[in-house]
Amino acid sequence: MKFDPAAGPFVLIAAVPAAVSAFLGPPWLSIALLALPLAILLFFRDPDRTAPQDATLILSPADGRVMYAGDGKPDEPPPGSWRQVTIFLSLFDVHINRTPAAGRVTRVEYIPGSFRAAFKPDAHANERSEIWIDHHGVPIVVRQVVGVLARRVVCRVKPGDVVAPGARIGLMKFGSRMDVFVPATATLTVTAGQAVVAGETVVARLAPGSIREGETTIVERTPVEIMPG
Repeated sequence: MKFDPAAGPFVLIAAVPAAVSAFLGPPWLSIALLALPLAILLFFRDPDRTAPQDATLILSPADGRVMYAGDGKPDEPPPGSWRQVTIFLSLFDVHINRTPAAGRVTRVEYIPGSFRAAFKPDAHANERSEIWIDHHGVPIVVRQVVGVLARRVVCRVKPGDVVAPGARIGLMKFGSRMDVFVPATATLTVTAGQAVVAGETVVARLAPGSIREGETTIVERTPVEIMPG
């Protein structure tokens, strides 16, 4: 099992009580206190995934459960006509985010906002990052949205990067939400309540003839922290 390097500081801080107890407390307490750093390490697990290569398929950008799948909600999508899939990530889900489709990153925007619980209807106004991908001429937009606990987002792509389907693009720390927006001509393949897996579960299919074929390669960058405030 691989783990994201962003886990390092959190695991070390969580391990301090166990380390102190090892010198000053009983052995059983040290062992019990190790549960916290181990749980945090598991939160940052980074399993490999195998993405479908069909260019008409749009993949889930996150592990979690679909909160909404349908036409773009009022005031939530970018300008234009879109279909929307919203995914909630619990503390027990893998929090590595992945590209929903291959293509070139054309825009990465940080948008300040609130810190409402990610499962609330108005959480779309929370602090977030928005990543635009030109998928063979079709625009795909994915958003990393913070919640009450997830107040930091790691975004590892920048404009000009070329990414493959299911490529790692970052992560959200400690519970959050992700949105993916596809053109209104796309057909959604998931429904509310369905569990999804990042980089593998197909959430939408593009209309036939809407894409232009091309080559893509995975590009992964040094983490860029999107800080609150």
